[in-house]
Formats: sequence, C-alpha cells, structure tokens
Amino acid sequence: MASALTEKLTRLVKEMRGQARITESNVQDMLREVRMALLEADVALPVVRDFIARVKEKALGQEVLGSL
Repeated sequence: MASALTEKLTRLVKEMRGQARITESNVQDMLREVRMALLEADVALPVVRDFIARVKEKALGQEVLGSL
C-alpha cells in the first residue's frame, strides 16, 4: 500500500516538473490524483480533506521549484 502511494506521488512530481508556473488547473488535477492516492492508501477522509485544502492554499501561483 505504501509503495503504491509512493509511486503515485513520485509520478505526480515528475508531471509537475518542467512547468514554469503552477496554475489553478494544474493544482486541481494534481490534488485530484493526490486525494485518490491517499484514500486508496486508507488515509482518513478528514485528514485528506485538511491536507488537500492546505496544499491548494499554498500552491496556487507559486513557481515550480527547480529541485523537483
């Protein structure tokens, strides 16, 4: 279960790589995938909702880190 979550999150980071800016559309797509990965890994729904809300708030409009 943990390896599947790791694989999905790694794939998402690779997809974000190379983009100059993170748009709201990018964030929505990424968060949808993260939400599904966390739920499939049996993370509690309230935890998932809180995590997704915090990531969305911090991610919108931020430059993609070159170290990703």
